[in-house]
Amino acid sequence: MKTMKKTFLLVFLLVMAACAGEKTPKLDPNDFRSWAQTPPMGWNSWDCYGPTVVESEVKANADYMAEKLKAFGWEYIVVDIRWFVANDKAGGYNQDDPIYSIDEYGRYQPAVNRFPSAADGSGFTALAGYVHSKGLKFGIHLMRGIPKIAVQQKTPVKGTEGITADMIYNEDRLCGWLRDNYTVDYTKPGAQEYYNSLFEMYSEWGVDFVKIDDLSAPYHQEEIEMIRKAIDACGRPIVLSTSPGSTPVEKAEHISAHANMWRMVNDVWDLWKDITHLMDTAQGWYGHIAPGIWPDCDMIPLGHISIRGERGEERMTRLTVDEQYTLMSFFTIFKSPLMFGGDLPTMDDFTLSLLTNREVLRMHRESADVRQLFQRDNQVAIASENPFTGEKYLALFNLDDNSPQDVSVSLSELGIGRKTTVTDMWSGKKVGRYAGDSVLTAKLVPHACVLYKLK
Repeated sequence: MKTMKKTFLLVFLLVMAACAGEKTPKLDPNDFRSWAQTPPMGWNSWDCYGPTVVESEVKANADYMAEKLKAFGWEYIVVDIRWFVANDKAGGYNQDDPIYSIDEYGRYQPAVNRFPSAADGSGFTALAGYVHSKGLKFGIHLMRGIPKIAVQQKTPVKGTEGITADMIYNEDRLCGWLRDNYTVDYTKPGAQEYYNSLFEMYSEWGVDFVKIDDLSAPYHQEEIEMIRKAIDACGRPIVLSTSPGSTPVEKAEHISAHANMWRMVNDVWDLWKDITHLMDTAQGWYGHIAPGIWPDCDMIPLGHISIRGERGEERMTRLTVDEQYTLMSFFTIFKSPLMFGGDLPTMDDFTLSLLTNREVLRMHRESADVRQLFQRDNQVAIASENPFTGEKYLALFNLDDNSPQDVSVSLSELGIGRKTTVTDMWSGKKVGRYAGDSVLTAKLVPHACVLYKLK
């Protein structure tokens, strides 16, 4: 009998070890979901530099990430909007006299005065190579559609015979806030080939991630499908992020079949109202969180932002310490992609601590069954669990603007029926041991939260 018990124990431990080494289910490597099995984590230039970021700033942020953040799972460096305009401006967009850079096939190219390594038609090849040399991944932003300047110039569509840009566009549902592009008309011969030519070029550059704007609100289903086909045909695993929100919840099945991540809301800035709006909107998306497909909370507007940004003067984030914990606790327990918006080289120690908490990031990476327990009376409770360790996670929030609140959850609601140890994940301090029939209560000041691990 003892031998049988030992044999069973050995087999059990071997199985558990195998499971612990495989944090997510295996997928066909050609399945786009396999390219983002955990929520992508990186830096995006938008909150710092708007449409004006330059090559030296991208490299400086890549250097910092490689040195300080890579070991914690941060890996993407993303150049946001209008990298192809030589004379863009902070605090909005230059839509009066923009100087565009395009190639002979009507495809945007990096503005050489901002990205010197793009000279001689080499695009982002050198900058992507620099990022890759740091062990990181490189991403870019683009707008859906085809450049109006390409239509005006009747540039040929690569991969076609005699089809030019003016033959594949229409003016349906044009972007209301940026006038660079027309819609690509999916019914026209050459439309798919145009998108194919874009991603063929991005693949040659070494792009690993694309954030495509003006896709989700209104929802441009046909262009999303063309983009998916183009990525799948390009021969490189490029993670697709659609933007901005609000992505319609009724399109959840469609977007899950075409993109790795999609925005739930418009831009989230360092304002409390943006956080509460995000939590409200997220209520429709809990059932759609799965490996490789992630509802997206938008960028993290913490640290040193708006150096040459779209909104407001240069500043440290306006969110209080409690509000910053609330934002990061929600983003991580919800398993949103984490795209940091602050300037990395000038980051303060507190912000760095929010990005490098190993236990919080392990929850973000490994947890499953994310669910909202309740959202009522300015109180929110969200739970998840780690299928590999059996640990439970619980986030409690006080959204009230004025009053402290006691936010409570019964351990039985978490499926706990025996004594458990509760740990504050941000501080690492033990809160105490609780019986399975206990009620766990957090006393929270306005806009504060707690994030617990229960083991």
